[in-house]
Amino acid sequence: MSDTREDVPPGVDPMVDFESAFDDTPFRLSDYRIEDLATLILFWALILVVFAQFFSRYVMGDSIGWTEEVARYLLIGVGFMGSVMAARNGSHIMVEFFYHYMPAWQAHLLERLVNLLSLTFYIAMAWVTYQLASRTNSLMVSIDLPKSIIYFTVCGAFVLMAMRTVQRLYLKYQHRSDDV
Repeated sequence: MSDTREDVPPGVDPMVDFESAFDDTPFRLSDYRIEDLATLILFWALILVVFAQFFSRYVMGDSIGWTEEVARYLLIGVGFMGSVMAARNGSHIMVEFFYHYMPAWQAHLLERLVNLLSLTFYIAMAWVTYQLASRTNSLMVSIDLPKSIIYFTVCGAFVLMAMRTVQRLYLKYQHRSDDV
């Protein structure tokens, strides 16, 4: 019996792919924007609230009532603010498979169409969430804050997604037109 794995071709080091996952680029504060900081703050607030919930429930034996609801709303905020970061970087999930089998002109046309549809979606959802937030008058169940705060946060995230998408597309197509 040999020590070699049968699913790895001979001569291929499996650590090469593993090590390529760790990027050695230096940290630069200029790579981050205000939405990154907001997401980080919301994320740490979520961690602290969930820890307080865990500690009070399993160590103290009596759960703090407001932690579950606040954790849910913080998770919503983290998700939508993370989407702003993805819109800025152009890293939202998409199917790239078809782009590889299309002619270049068709792939560029489809890319522009998808970007236009994404931007339209962000603007439409910003409008819908604004309408929902302005009509919501109820308070949260466990704390005396209006629920509209959550909807306005989501609305702000959609507005930021639209703005970052426009900014990314402007920079992308500005550089492309300079090359021509």
